[in-house]
Amino acid sequence: MHLAADSTSLYGQLLRCYTEPHRHYHSQQHIHACLKLLDAVRSLASRPDEIALAIWFHDAIYDTHQADNEEQSACWAERFLREHHGNDAVIQRVARMIRATAGHDAADDADTALMLDIDLSILGASAEVFDQYDQAIRGEYAWVDEAAYRVGRAKVLQQFLQRPVIYLTPALRQRFEVQARVNLQRAIAALAG
Repeated sequence: MHLAADSTSLYGQLLRCYTEPHRHYHSQQHIHACLKLLDAVRSLASRPDEIALAIWFHDAIYDTHQADNEEQSACWAERFLREHHGNDAVIQRVARMIRATAGHDAADDADTALMLDIDLSILGASAEVFDQYDQAIRGEYAWVDEAAYRVGRAKVLQQFLQRPVIYLTPALRQRFEVQARVNLQRAIAALAG
């Protein structure tokens, strides 16, 4: 989905957000990769345009010093959709998808599950692509000293690895689950080394 022509100013605002200098992974490349995957699995979505909106907004606010980025991003999406006469049900669904990215561990509906799986697809990328992602995340947390980063990052990755399944949708689980577990185990071992 492309943002409508009458939302050019919003598109510009979002692009400015996704090109902020502190973003190494959570950038416009991440958004484009998510949208490309959504296009490939569009038939799995009940409301693909709403998933696309959630993708565009889900990392709009991104500051590694803060813990409420997803909430702020969801509020921005809600404000924009209300200002443009959005349907209340649509606003709630889009905001719920964005908020679900805070933990990536719960989905109330199939579209939210699909959106979360798309967002986490990087975990199941090839080893080379995953390693680039992992280095980019370190860049976003450059302000954290190495020892603290290793402990914190290992904890986050271990939480994904301990789940019965990382991917909530069968199609994306089949496509990414095995490689994601290999990548996560390797990354955790490297952080411990």
